[in-house]
Amino acid sequence: MTNLYKITISVLIALFLGFIVFPVQGKGKYVPFKIKSMYHKDWIDLNKNGKMDPYENPALDIELRITDLLNRMTLEEKTCQLATLYGYPRVLKDTLPTPEWKNEVWKDGIGNIDEHCNGNKSDQCSWPVSYHVKTINEVQRWFVEDTRLGIPVDFTNEGIYGACVTGATLFPAQCGVGASWDKDLVSQIGNITAIQTKADGYTNVYSPILDVARDPRWGRIVESYGEDPYLVSQLGLQEVKAIQKNRVVSTVKHFAAYSIPIGGRDGMTRTDPQISFREMHTLLLPPFRTAFEVGHALGTMSSYNDYDGVPVTGSPYFLTELLRKDYGFKGYVVSDSNALIYIWSKHRVAPDYKDAVRQAVQAGMNVRTTFNDPSVFIKPLRELVGEGSLSMETLDARVSDVLRVKYWTGIFDRPYINDPEASQKTFLNPDFEKVSKRASYEAMTLLKNENHFLPLQREKIKNILIAGPNAMDTTLSVSRYGPKQISYKSVVSAFRDKLGSDINVMYAKGCDIVDKSWPESEIIPSEPSTDEWKEINDAVEKAKKADVAILVMGENNDIVGESKSRTSLDLTGYQQLLIDKIQETGTPVVLVLMNGRPLTINKADKTCQAIIEAWFPGKYGSEAIADIVFGDYNPGGKLNFTFPKSVGQIPMCFPYKPNTHSSAKTTVNGVLYPFGYGLSFTSFAFSNLKINPMKQKAEGNIEVSVDVKNTGEMEGDEVVQLYIKDEVSSVVRFVKELRGFERIHLQAGETKTVHFTLTPKDLQMLDRNMKWGVEPGWFKIMIGSSSEDIRQEGRFEITSQKAFNKSYTNDK
Repeated sequence: MTNLYKITISVLIALFLGFIVFPVQGKGKYVPFKIKSMYHKDWIDLNKNGKMDPYENPALDIELRITDLLNRMTLEEKTCQLATLYGYPRVLKDTLPTPEWKNEVWKDGIGNIDEHCNGNKSDQCSWPVSYHVKTINEVQRWFVEDTRLGIPVDFTNEGIYGACVTGATLFPAQCGVGASWDKDLVSQIGNITAIQTKADGYTNVYSPILDVARDPRWGRIVESYGEDPYLVSQLGLQEVKAIQKNRVVSTVKHFAAYSIPIGGRDGMTRTDPQISFREMHTLLLPPFRTAFEVGHALGTMSSYNDYDGVPVTGSPYFLTELLRKDYGFKGYVVSDSNALIYIWSKHRVAPDYKDAVRQAVQAGMNVRTTFNDPSVFIKPLRELVGEGSLSMETLDARVSDVLRVKYWTGIFDRPYINDPEASQKTFLNPDFEKVSKRASYEAMTLLKNENHFLPLQREKIKNILIAGPNAMDTTLSVSRYGPKQISYKSVVSAFRDKLGSDINVMYAKGCDIVDKSWPESEIIPSEPSTDEWKEINDAVEKAKKADVAILVMGENNDIVGESKSRTSLDLTGYQQLLIDKIQETGTPVVLVLMNGRPLTINKADKTCQAIIEAWFPGKYGSEAIADIVFGDYNPGGKLNFTFPKSVGQIPMCFPYKPNTHSSAKTTVNGVLYPFGYGLSFTSFAFSNLKINPMKQKAEGNIEVSVDVKNTGEMEGDEVVQLYIKDEVSSVVRFVKELRGFERIHLQAGETKTVHFTLTPKDLQMLDRNMKWGVEPGWFKIMIGSSSEDIRQEGRFEITSQKAFNKSYTNDK
């Protein structure tokens, strides 16, 4: 009996026995019952005074409603709007309102409630969906009916693997989604995430992560779309737009300069980003700028780290000058967990916690979000305003941002999910599962296929060995930030189900992800114990009987993820030893990597017949691997991260400056696999590059097209990649800059024309005066299958100059 099944049965029994009471009547429709006179056909009498006040009037402009509401609010009510109340069971100890709530600080309202009953720490009240929705409705009803002004709550939740609730649709980790290079897929993922988030009662989702990951040692690279700012910008934009078209807030994270901590070290480090001011603006900030300026994201999370000695969460430069004035951000900023207290406790730029509160709110933070009682923040905030250390004008500005987002979601006029039973249906949608499956398959990237070893021919295989520490694992794609109670097949099960009785599928674990002395073994290798040798030898003996060995290796959630940085990128434990011992039997090896970061698999690249990068591939990843091995699916993923040969080369990523990857006489040179790289079972030819016009003013667009033909015998996907190079510029620019990509599907012999439009924003740069603009001169166009596999080249000239009326000084 699965956990999800047990939960469902227990909840249904409780409902049947009458232990749980909700205000429900007639066909599952939600009807508040305590103060019925509040609810009118087109409006809600939130302050219960018997008349429609401006803040309650749906016909009025949102800013007028905000102004009216602010004028009615007390200091206590305003300060409560700037705090998060973590839901059950993190801070709230009750799933439903209790009489004691009238004695808590949130008796005057609250900004948002995060992760309430989402199944993260407890399954109670998370399933079935209809039950969870009724729980959310009851909490919302308390704030609408039992507080003076009836200001509703913004229910927030995570969502970077899909909606972070029980039973939601599971998708690959963002590193795997990024490897698809598929904008339409990401849009569909965002849409499903928002639909299920909203159906479960939440109005705000902390997604997507827009951190550009420039150091593979960093643990959270698993949750990044890639190392290139343009790729992350374009995929992130699709997710933001898809989420918010459903009237769910997209809160992007982590703003800013979070993804490049010193030495790639995470955990309590999270400080001292190793990047210049100019490169921060050209490499790390573009995804956020795109999300705010183009996607109009209404939420962001301020990061733990400092930049150049100033904590971001206490930085007026980042949270006001850049975010609000330059990027036009209209939403509200939440702090990343302890980011506020770190201003005092870690960064030591405040004499006490109270001053850290002042610095953060003054800088532009709206809502403090962390895992303790909101009064810890609200009380010193009230003291600061009372003593004049923080102005009422500043407080009103921060509260206005929160109210604006709440009005945008519609919860002032429609605070409840009207039909909890209908919400359940969004979690049983076969079309959503098709998108999940598509994502798992499109994430697959073929890194090596020596002499066309794959696909295997079934008629030539009698015995196959599936071995390695991830061969039986079914937890890799499950995260605290994604769906709960999700089950899926292991790689071993997928092969057995696919091959049936035709081929004997053997299994051996071989080794664990890490050895008993890890992480010390990353610097001092250790000899396997007797038990560890027993596991290795079991796999070797089975390999002797096999026609081919599929070794499923890589990482797990214990060694990659938040606060899990590494000092080496080699395969951990005895995984390489297992490869060596099996290869000594003469059995050919297909290496399958399930991991959350690039790995330095130099020896495996030389000795294995084929290598498949699967990342943490989601619900259908195991089936995708089996289908690839036997040729029922042609992989088309491309690397969104450079694979270096050694940690000593880091930083070794794309884009890069001229000669920074050049060879030296005493070092390992070059990368193992370049950015944008990925093989196919078929071949593609590029031709007929067209650039129009060949000369253009800085204000105009450049139209580019290229023909792509499948010249092989198997249908497949190609990711057409467009790069530009500014041939002469006033400051040093990157050797190549990604400025367009399209994933296309071609039948054998089919040709498609792929079109790109280069706008002035695609050509812009920060000049010597730190001003954005387009400089005149020649630009090279390069189109190909990877950043190093360029198939077509051309040039165009920009004949004038354009400034974008924004400049950035190093005054933080």
